[in-house]
Amino acid sequence: EAAIEQTFDNQDAGAPLKLGQARGVALLAPARRGLPVAEYAPNAVKKAIVGAGHAEKRQIRLMVTVLMPKATFSTDDAADALAIALTHAHHRGSAAARLAVAAALAPVQRKPPARGRG
Repeated sequence: EAAIEQTFDNQDAGAPLKLGQARGVALLAPARRGLPVAEYAPNAVKKAIVGAGHAEKRQIRLMVTVLMPKATFSTDDAADALAIALTHAHHRGSAAARLAVAAALAPVQRKPPARGRG
């Protein structure tokens, strides 16, 4: 599986083209392997990791370090990538848990007994 962050508007006139090219590669690589790709809005990642949708980069770095103490990264982009991966793992786990609960609570479908001829 793969997860990416959704793009957002930027003030830089050249940014949309550059982001579009990078996004295309980020979507193509897993697709060529038949992997599903999940997308998360920046505010959703911040909320999942920090608890606030408008968190600052330093807060994301700190929480990624708390959640993954052995992880090493040197840039905010690397911390963001780990934050996206953690968000995906959380959402994937939540979805699996919801499906398991729904399956456990669903009424059991039983076939009616066969009626004999007579």
